[in-house]
Amino acid sequence: MQKIEKKEGIVEEMFKAGVHYGYSKTRRHPSVSSFIYTTKNKTDIIDLEKTAKMLDTAVEFIKDLGSKNKIVLFVGTKPEAAEIMKSSAEALNMPYVTERWIGGTLSNFTEIKKRIAELETYQKDHKSGELEKYTKKERVVMAKKMEKLAKYYTGLLSLKKAPDAIFIIDAKAEHISATEARKSNVPVISLMNSDSNIKGIDYPIIGNDTGIPSIKFFVNAIVNAYKSGQMSKN
Repeated sequence: MQKIEKKEGIVEEMFKAGVHYGYSKTRRHPSVSSFIYTTKNKTDIIDLEKTAKMLDTAVEFIKDLGSKNKIVLFVGTKPEAAEIMKSSAEALNMPYVTERWIGGTLSNFTEIKKRIAELETYQKDHKSGELEKYTKKERVVMAKKMEKLAKYYTGLLSLKKAPDAIFIIDAKAEHISATEARKSNVPVISLMNSDSNIKGIDYPIIGNDTGIPSIKFFVNAIVNAYKSGQMSKN
């Protein structure tokens, strides 16, 4: 009885967050057809009970990662997702990508590690005053180069090895990162709307991936699941 009530509570929360809003029926991808509850005014309405089950599956996986202190890379470059993904990743001391995805981040991680190390060294030298040995002109050139590196790699400074999983908001929009993850055997968890092909995504969650309340709901669920996993091993 308690489990049913809990499920009903989650469905109600999702409804309030607007999770059920899909795209127009004409944009629907065949792979999500069984997750559509109905179509109203030509707009697909997502079956929230099925979304709740998908979320449960993803949450259990994330809890397990948390219990082992595994690394989850947060990816969300859409304006609606970027800030919450950044702050949530930082709260867990996890790496994140909220600017443009750099091709090769997973498939050519050796090269990416060099860029991260370069940025780390520069930041360390800047703090210690080590850069004073260079001329003013040299420092200006270095600063410009590092400004660009910082924009794309600051979120990856804590990534010392390939991540154990990747959490994506809208794997259709972030198809390059999703493809790299699959090729690198990194499990993918993703919030995806009715226009997405969920095949090839390890832990798809069908829901509104554009509305800020919906995105916040799922990001918070993932963060809380990871924290719960961490606490379970204590």
